[in-house]
Amino acid sequence: MIFEELKSLTTAITSDKTLSLDEKLLKICELLEANIDYYNWVGFYFKNGNKNELKLGPYVGEPTDHTIIPFGKGICGQVAVSNQNFVVPDVSAQDNYIACSITVKAEIVIPIFVNGENIGQIDIDSNTPDPFTEKDERFLEFVCEEVAELL
Repeated sequence: MIFEELKSLTTAITSDKTLSLDEKLLKICELLEANIDYYNWVGFYFKNGNKNELKLGPYVGEPTDHTIIPFGKGICGQVAVSNQNFVVPDVSAQDNYIACSITVKAEIVIPIFVNGENIGQIDIDSNTPDPFTEKDERFLEFVCEEVAELL
């Protein structure tokens, strides 16, 4: 399935008035993981109140111990500080990487902004080395904009 098709399906999920916020987020995770071969773990992290840490939200994939991530720690924690997309083609080359699984080879994290504030992010792990392209970035930015409308 191509990104354009996934965009319309994402919008359909975010527009569904019968679903709660967490149900919508989980359905987005399920949609992406099921339709993009190299998306092996898909989840959302959100700023944990006034604390300088992220808290795990809905996700699909292997269970993770990383339910709380301090700002600056790991790829997600770095995005919480930098407010920039972070594409990691090879996680083994990153000094500040928090390993979730030995099968993970690459990661992409895109921040979610509400009123200019970074309030969370989508995090995707891949078991495929260097799979993410600019098309993934643009698509995931779209997903984050859709999610931001819900918050």
